[in-house]
Amino acid sequence: MTVHWAYVIECADDSFYTGYTTDVERRVREHDRGEGAKYTRGRTPVELVHRERFDSKSAAMSREYEIKQLSRAEKERLVESDEN
Repeated sequence: MTVHWAYVIECADDSFYTGYTTDVERRVREHDRGEGAKYTRGRTPVELVHRERFDSKSAAMSREYEIKQLSRAEKERLVESDEN
């Protein structure tokens, strides 16, 4: 069974990028090498700051969309909740 992830990375300019993948570690490495999304290419290095696991692609992509709709402050709270 494939595991699906919604994830948030923090870029070198302190911005957040939210994405979907089936392999978080590989995807973060791609972003870090400038091979990920166009948004992150000029904003390396990046750091994984949040991830959520899902059993279906549709659930992970729905959550990715929800996270993208959050304000900066709400994303910061989401990331901080992981650290506690």
